[in-house]
Amino acid sequence: MSTGGFQPGSATANPVSKVELTVCCRNLRDMDVFSKSDPFCVLYTVNPRTGQFEENGRTETIDNNLNPDFAHKFVVDYFFEQHQPLRFDVYDSDSKSRNLSSHDFIGSAQCTLGQIVGSQGGKLVQDLRKQQKKYGTIIITYEELSSCKQDEAVMQFQGFKLAKKDLFGKSDPYLTFYRCNENMSFTVAYRTDVLKNTLNPTWKPFKVPLRTLCNGDLDRTIKVECCDWNRDGSIDLIGEFTTNMRRFVEGSQRDNVYTLTKEKSKKKGKTYGTISLMSCRVQKMYSFLDFIHGGTELSFVVAIDFTASNGAPHSPQSLHHINPHMPNQYEQAIQSVGTIIQEYDTDKLFPVFGFGAKLPPNGAISHDFPVNFNYQNPFVSNVDGIIGAYRNCLPQIQLHGPTNFAPIINRVARDAQGFMNGSNFFVLLIITDGIISDMDFTKVAVINASKLPMAIIIVGVGNADFSAMEHLDSDDNLLRHGDKVADHDIVQFVPFSEIVHRSENRDMGAIQAQLAKEVLEEIPDQLVTWMKLHHIKPGTVPPPYSAVGRA
Repeated sequence: MSTGGFQPGSATANPVSKVELTVCCRNLRDMDVFSKSDPFCVLYTVNPRTGQFEENGRTETIDNNLNPDFAHKFVVDYFFEQHQPLRFDVYDSDSKSRNLSSHDFIGSAQCTLGQIVGSQGGKLVQDLRKQQKKYGTIIITYEELSSCKQDEAVMQFQGFKLAKKDLFGKSDPYLTFYRCNENMSFTVAYRTDVLKNTLNPTWKPFKVPLRTLCNGDLDRTIKVECCDWNRDGSIDLIGEFTTNMRRFVEGSQRDNVYTLTKEKSKKKGKTYGTISLMSCRVQKMYSFLDFIHGGTELSFVVAIDFTASNGAPHSPQSLHHINPHMPNQYEQAIQSVGTIIQEYDTDKLFPVFGFGAKLPPNGAISHDFPVNFNYQNPFVSNVDGIIGAYRNCLPQIQLHGPTNFAPIINRVARDAQGFMNGSNFFVLLIITDGIISDMDFTKVAVINASKLPMAIIIVGVGNADFSAMEHLDSDDNLLRHGDKVADHDIVQFVPFSEIVHRSENRDMGAIQAQLAKEVLEEIPDQLVTWMKLHHIKPGTVPPPYSAVGRA
C-alpha cells in the first residue's frame, strides 16, 4: 500500500499570481506656471462586489518632471480567467493633502491587466487623456513576483540498516518531510511511497515544489521522519533528522548522510539506521506568465453548432434567435471567452467555423465550414467581428445535423502541428446544444490533440443532457479510447444553464464573468503542462524598460 499520493495544497487548483506594475510617463502637460508639474499616479482596480473602481494605491510625487519614472510599484493579484479593468490617473501635486480634489488632474488611461500581460515585451503604452485631449503618455510594465513561482526539487533517498520494527518480518519504511512554520511548528509537506519488507530501502526519485517544502527559503529547517507502515494504520517511528534545502542542494554526498535518532528515546545516543541523499537538483518551473512574457500567443478558434436541434432561428424559442436587445447564449459565450483571450493575441484575428449545417448553393452538409464563407481566409477581427460573422451566417444556411466534433478538432489540430515550438497555443471554443454524434471519433481526436499545443473549451447551451461530455472533461482520469491515452487533460466543459441557475439576480454581466472564469481557469495549467511535457522553455523577451533613452 502506498502513501505517496499526498499532494500538499491540492485543494487550490490555481494559486493566485501576483504581478508588480511599474509606471512611467512621458511628455506630460505642464500644469504649473513657474515650474514643471510635480506628478504622481493613482491606480484604481474594480471591486468585484460593487463593480466600481476603488483606489488601490499611489506612487510617490516626483518634483518638476514631465517624464517621471515612478519608483513605487503596484502589486495586484492576477487571474487569467477574469476581466480585470484598471485605471491610472495622473495628477500634478499642489499640496500635501490626500484629497485628490486638491491637486490638478493631468489625465487618465484605462486598460485591463490582461492587456498589460499580453502586450509585447510586457510593456503597454497608452495616451493619457482628459476630455478627449491627449495630455501625455503612460507606460506600464509588469513582472510576475518570483515568490509566486514554484521551482521543484527532484530528490532520491536510500536507507541503510534501518531498525527492525515488525515481529515477523522487516520494516515497511517510508519518509515524511515536514516544513518548519514561522512559529516553529511543523507541517507535513510530502510523503514517499512505502517500501515493503526491507531495512535497506531505495525510494524512487520524487518531485516536490520548493514553496511546499521550505516556502522557497533554502535555509528553513526541514524535518524528516522515517516510519514503519502498519496495516492497522498505526505509525511506528523508526527515527528522524533535521536539515535544510541548502544542504541538500549544495552539500556533498558525505554531508547528506543522516543518522536517525529519536528525541524522546530513553536510550541516549542510540541510532536507528541512516538515510542518505542519493541525488538532488532544483529544476526551474516556468509559469504561465513566463511563457506569455516570452512571446507565446493564444490563438483563439471558435466553432458554432448549427444543428437543427437548436430550433429555427426565426423562432423566439430558438437558441440561435437574434434578439436586438439581448444576446443569445451563443453570443454570450463568445463574448465571455473572447473578451479575455483576445488580449493575448497581437493581431486579434480569429478563425470562426460552423458545423452541422447545410450550405449554399446545393445544401451540402459541412462540419467545419468558415462562418464568413471565405475558405482561404476564415479570420475575422475582434470579438465584435465574431458576433457579426455569426449573425450574417444564420440567414444563409439551413440548420441540420448531426453533431460531429471530430472534424473541427482535427482541423484545429492540423494548424497546431505547425507550432510545436510553443510560440502559439491554440484554444478551441466549441459551443453546442446537443449530444455528440461521433463520440468515438471525438475521443480519438481529443487524445491526438493532447500531444499538440492546444486546449478545448466546450460550452453547452440549452437544456440537453450533457452527461456524455463529462467523459471528455477527464479531470480525475486521463481520457482513454482503446489502447490510446491522452497525454494530459485538455478539455473543459461547462453547461451554460447551470451558471444561469446559480446566478442569484440573473445579471448578464455576472453570468458572463462566471462563465469565463469556469471555462478558462484551467488554460494556464494546460499550457504550462504541455510546455513541460515537451521540454519547452519561454522564448527570449525584449530587455526590460530602462529610463535611458526615454520611450
